[in-house]
Amino acid sequence: MNEYTELDAMGLAALVRSKEISANELLDEALSRAHAAQDTLNCFTTLFPEIGRKQIDDGLPDSPLSGVPFATKDLAIEVQGAPLTNGSRLFDGNIAQRDSVIVERYRKAGLVLFGQTTSPEYGLTTSTESALYGQTRNPWDLGRTSGGSSGGASAAVASGVLPMAQASDGGGSIRIPAACTGLFGMKPSRGRIPMGPDRTENWNGLSTVHAVSRSVRDNAVLMDLTMGRETGSRYEAPPPQSSMWSASQMGLPALKVGYWPVAPNGTQPDSDARAGLAETMTLLESLGHIVEESDPQIDGAAIGKAMLMVISANIAAMVDDRVAALGRELQDDDLEPITHSMAALGRTVPMAEMARADLAFQRAAIRFETWMDEGGYDVCLMPTLSRAPAPLGELSLSPADPDAYAENVASFAPHCAVFNHMGCPAMSVPLYWTKDGLPLGMMFGARYGQEYLLYQLARQLEQAKPWFHKTPQVFFGG
Repeated sequence: MNEYTELDAMGLAALVRSKEISANELLDEALSRAHAAQDTLNCFTTLFPEIGRKQIDDGLPDSPLSGVPFATKDLAIEVQGAPLTNGSRLFDGNIAQRDSVIVERYRKAGLVLFGQTTSPEYGLTTSTESALYGQTRNPWDLGRTSGGSSGGASAAVASGVLPMAQASDGGGSIRIPAACTGLFGMKPSRGRIPMGPDRTENWNGLSTVHAVSRSVRDNAVLMDLTMGRETGSRYEAPPPQSSMWSASQMGLPALKVGYWPVAPNGTQPDSDARAGLAETMTLLESLGHIVEESDPQIDGAAIGKAMLMVISANIAAMVDDRVAALGRELQDDDLEPITHSMAALGRTVPMAEMARADLAFQRAAIRFETWMDEGGYDVCLMPTLSRAPAPLGELSLSPADPDAYAENVASFAPHCAVFNHMGCPAMSVPLYWTKDGLPLGMMFGARYGQEYLLYQLARQLEQAKPWFHKTPQVFFGG
């Protein structure tokens, strides 16, 4: 099917609406490519075409994305009747008994659910490798990571299996995989996308859900179709004045961009990342934007410690609740070594430390927005990654050297988690490839609730420096 990778999701849905192709034919194509990708990239945990066939047989809604094949991530997203292991042996055999709220919205959007992509255990690292499923490989270089924790999603989309796929982001896990594989990835503002039905936030609000995609418009339209308050939510990100997609098509005035090269933890971009930043700044200036180097002076030590406390406490609760539900003791081989150590730490976190963590995140958000206001910045620019995609094994939760692992993780994508701490939106845009031909995305951030501005900028960049037809060595085209 020649059109399959020549078109984005919106383009494929248009073919379904015009009856030039059927949703079942698109599903057949996706399944064929998924099997081929699995053999090479190991990017799926399971395929469940019967769920997608039933959706089609029951009748798809009238929607801009209706009939497009779609995969969810094996982390906290429930598709009724499908496995959900969270990348962990402790959850092996678990079957979802209902749909997550976001999955309900995917169904209403007409997306045809047929499979689940890989994640590291509980999404805890920036590479998609697990003891349960093995290593997911990058289609640009099979010896390197496709990013984490949504690395299965990024590998599947970058290789041409899907035009977009669901991803989640608790510390960079949408943007890092996008940056590693030459895709567009948007982390929404806190409270933008539903996390239910049992909760309205995850990791105390650090984590959110959206997608990686080959085109900007797919990403924006998907947000339009899935955003909004859910039952019990304590807050909601401010709605845009128009749809995200409509906003992205509006004329963009000259922006003032705060260039923020050194991360709060002191990590500096390497020569590849610096070259990407230089090219990006030149591009921005050619489009009429003003770029100025600055630094919001966020306390990196405070937010780093806060994140460790919050995630460890949440992992301890998840693990202990699962063991209680199974009615047995935790076994040594239930968890990977880094996960074990985080769960152990989480059981010791004092309540006062959780309060200090929340305060550290609030102070970071206040400092960031004050910096934006004082500098008159509309958006800010940073490297998504401080260096090219890492070799497989370097960021695994079962490391040979835990100290080296900690340093590698802290320095790989050090700007990303700051936007989770603050709850602000950020996107990775595929604007640079290294001399070795590896993608290295550039990241833009904005004030809380301003995804529409980021989509406007992303659309302008996409038109100025198109990436849709840049494809990796492993690509299932035609």
